[in-house]
Formats: sequence, structure tokens, C-alpha cells
Amino acid sequence: MKRVQAACILQTLVFMQKEDCGLSKNSISEANRREFESYKQKMEKARTRYQIVSQEEQEDGSLVVRVRKQYNDKADVSEYFQ
Repeated sequence: MKRVQAACILQTLVFMQKEDCGLSKNSISEANRREFESYKQKMEKARTRYQIVSQEEQEDGSLVVRVRKQYNDKADVSEYFQ
């Protein structure tokens, strides 16, 4: 029998707007940052443990974020978040 001892998810997320949205590069960047902040607030509201591994803004204004987050509330994640 196997049993999960510890688990987490490493995700690479890209926050971007549609190319034909008609916004300036600064407006696109700001919209992407707001969307990312909203994503973080949702994780905090759900009490999901997470860690931002990296965050890079691309030339087109998109935001590439690598996030390590809790798999579920039953698996131990303490070894991933020290």
C-alpha cells in the first residue's frame, strides 16, 4: 500500500490580456498585476499555503509567475515551506 507523505504543486502561470484589447502596454501590465493580486487573495481566502518562486514581467506586459502551493489540506507540506 502506498500513502502520500508530502505533496505540493509547482505551477508556471502566465497572466496576459488579449492582444486586441486596445490597451497601452502600461495598462496591460497593470491589469496583469491586478489579476495576479486577485489570484493571491483567492488562495489566501481558501487558506492555501503558497510561495512565489519567481515573478517576471515580459516585454509584451504579460506576467510569468512560478508558484509552489499546497496540494490539498490533507497532505503535509511543511518540508516545502520552511
